[in-house]
Amino acid sequence: MSGDDGARGCGRTGGRRIAVRLEYDGSAYRGSQFQENGPSIQAELESAIAKLTGETVRAAFAGRTDSGVHALGQVAAFDTGCRLSAGELVRGLDHFLPEDIAVLVAAEVPGVFDPRRDATGRTYRYRIHTAPVRSPMRRSRVWHVGQPLDVAAMSRAAQALVGAHDFAAFAPPFEGSTSRTLRRCDVSEDGDEVAVEMEAQAFLPHQVRRTVGALVEIGLGRQPEDWLRELLQAAKPSSAGPAAPPCGLYLVRVAYDGLVFGPGE
Repeated sequence: MSGDDGARGCGRTGGRRIAVRLEYDGSAYRGSQFQENGPSIQAELESAIAKLTGETVRAAFAGRTDSGVHALGQVAAFDTGCRLSAGELVRGLDHFLPEDIAVLVAAEVPGVFDPRRDATGRTYRYRIHTAPVRSPMRRSRVWHVGQPLDVAAMSRAAQALVGAHDFAAFAPPFEGSTSRTLRRCDVSEDGDEVAVEMEAQAFLPHQVRRTVGALVEIGLGRQPEDWLRELLQAAKPSSAGPAAPPCGLYLVRVAYDGLVFGPGE
């Protein structure tokens, strides 16, 4: 399928809004949103839409992922006059997207659908590699700490974050409220990997990575388990210390009320 063939075969009808779920390896990109000075997931998606439909559109994303951050379930939406079915859109867009980005599924949604404001939950997972020797096969996909972590201590400490709190300590200086409600913060271990999974309706910038950085300090025995509680009480911006690197972070899922992408949702 060439770009011209895709546009000619598309056809036009009344405008529709399409939501897509994306998976991508963010290693080569400056982030999800358009950047003047580097490649972005948004620019690649919009380019693929133009090649498939002949339309110039602006895609809206459920959330911003930083440079080097990955996604298993990012959601974007765009308006189109194309009459291709959801399945045809998936196949056509994947034909034009680079190998490190894929549209997994598409669905027609109401014209007022906003992937960011309408989201009812977001789940992030962070992967930490604890083996003494780094793994080239997991390069750019995990944070290689290279030391054993006290996962039990990390898990106990993480529970202090669950609930409604002022998370200023886990974000850079931020205009607006720094209060968020964390629904869960789970720490688990599988072989030589430790995973931290967090769920909330919305997160502050860098909140997940700074949380992971603080939990690793506890896991290495450099900070006591009650340190996170102290950080919450102090509410001093950036006091949680250095953020974990972006390479281990994945946007796993964005949830919506009433939006069904496929079986099991």
